[in-house]
Amino acid sequence: MSSYPKLIPAFTARVPIHPPAGVGSSKGGLNHVRIISVDEGHGGSLISEPGYPVKVDAQFVHGADFIRPEVDGKRLRLNVNAVLKQKGSDDAYLNYSYTGLIEITGEIGKVLTGAPDAATTSQGNTFTQVNFESGHPSLKELENKLYVAAGRFVVEKGQPVIVEYKISEVSV
Repeated sequence: MSSYPKLIPAFTARVPIHPPAGVGSSKGGLNHVRIISVDEGHGGSLISEPGYPVKVDAQFVHGADFIRPEVDGKRLRLNVNAVLKQKGSDDAYLNYSYTGLIEITGEIGKVLTGAPDAATTSQGNTFTQVNFESGHPSLKELENKLYVAAGRFVVEKGQPVIVEYKISEVSV
């Protein structure tokens, strides 16, 4: 008898981003979104949920999202690759990558275009599959698990937009 998978809360990622920049000559094509690093003063984080067995408290060193709209204009395809560094360690780095989809709603459209009335969005329109890689023994276990996430955009006046993901391990 088979079971449906269950989700185990694992991490919260808070990813501060720069505004999108078009890549290439076609309108409505590929966009590049640079992740704001800790060196720029607004670095994001990846933090383990209480009780999760792999302890992570890391900050973004660098990264980028390549966003491509689908032809019908209703969704965006995400392709992110970033590097994080574990706080308090000189050599515990983590590659954080994901692919995903954003369903474009009115509230998400306002955030992505920088509209003056943009506000924090609800979860339920952004989903990703997250992958981790690390050569550090304390983080190596993450490579052997499957993770998924649900995201939202956090908008605070005078601050960069944050993409916040609740990341869960998939298990049976």
